[in-house]
Amino acid sequence: MTPSVSMASSQQCSINLNYGVIINPTHIRIVDRGQTQVQINNDDQLFIQGREQQLNEEQRLLFKQFSTGIREQFPEIVSIAIEGVDIGLKAVNEVIGGLTGENSASQQNVQAKFEELKWRIRTRFNQSANNYYIAPQDLNDFEELFAGEFEQEIEEVIQESIGTILKAVGQSLIKDDNRYEGGNGEERIATYDDRIAGMSKGLELAVSDRAKALEHKAKEYCEQLAELDSIESQLHQTIPALQSFNLIETN
Repeated sequence: MTPSVSMASSQQCSINLNYGVIINPTHIRIVDRGQTQVQINNDDQLFIQGREQQLNEEQRLLFKQFSTGIREQFPEIVSIAIEGVDIGLKAVNEVIGGLTGENSASQQNVQAKFEELKWRIRTRFNQSANNYYIAPQDLNDFEELFAGEFEQEIEEVIQESIGTILKAVGQSLIKDDNRYEGGNGEERIATYDDRIAGMSKGLELAVSDRAKALEHKAKEYCEQLAELDSIESQLHQTIPALQSFNLIETN
């Protein structure tokens, strides 16, 4: 995996999402094996297994906190997944742009691959026009968000990008040789090595700074989910029918 993904995924969340969640502008559905078990309409109307629950004012206020929290926080999983992928790829893209020029054919090619990959991640979460599907999952390790086919695609994009970088550096050295005669082979190799080392250091710094910011974001996200779990526990106490459907579980 890319260095950025590994650093971002080191943040331990220790939270499980026990059910799938479908979110759209008018309702939230908590789903088990394709069947809606809990439905929330307009953040204040509750149905459990198709039966509407009559809520008093205190329950309604607490319930609105819970549904609003789901709307605000659950889509952040998508944001964190995309940002984690984007960190390393953006850094590589910047290096390519610096070597080959902004909007060069090489940079545009890599950028197109970035956008395609992010689109595929959004598709995984069915994100479109404020519609989301978040599958049941264990958030103990954010690395799980990048597992499988995306990890392989990220590696392929990175490898291709490195090849583009090396080709650009080689072309630059050839131009230097044509511009300045008299340099020997050892000097050219040393210059080449220095440029590669400089690029690697710059790339590492760029990735490290962004990954630290993402780790902080992931930590805050987990704390917010833990607070939402606390609200859910209060709801379980006041609405016993909800106890069978524990959406958020803190380990």
